[in-house]
Amino acid sequence: MENILHYKYEFRNIRADEIEQAVAIEQICFPPNEACSEKAMTERIKAVPDLFLVAIDKATGKIAGFLNGIATDESRFRDEFFTDVNLNNHYGCNVMLLGLDVLPEHRGQGLATEIVAQYAERERNNERRKLILTCLEGKVEMYKKLGFEDKGIANSSWGGEEWHEMVLRL
Repeated sequence: MENILHYKYEFRNIRADEIEQAVAIEQICFPPNEACSEKAMTERIKAVPDLFLVAIDKATGKIAGFLNGIATDESRFRDEFFTDVNLNNHYGCNVMLLGLDVLPEHRGQGLATEIVAQYAERERNNERRKLILTCLEGKVEMYKKLGFEDKGIANSSWGGEEWHEMVLRL
């Protein structure tokens, strides 16, 4: 049976005319010390729209949530991935995930899980080996349920926080 979310949402790459929506959603979903800056988000969308997966609410035509990253051959997360899109290697074997954002009014129905599942499938088809992300302690169990393995404390101090590095083997 097809996932009910496919009737409510369209899943696709982000478009340039959706930059403002993505920036606004990032500010809603993350506290100021953790949110991607408008400049970095804009640069990322322009440089690697194919590494964004958005869920568009079919009723409104607006972004309900998204997942984004950059490709690299590196296997450990570092904070520079958040701010330097030039670290993207289109042919990289791994994707460093930089943010999973779902607007509050779209939470609680499995949308984040579906976005991650579709992203993983797409990147598996692109012959990537791993998805790597960092998350706070409170999100470790959620990502484990999605198939990620906790690699312990990350080499990241983004936003002055202590992060766990999580890896999903594709």
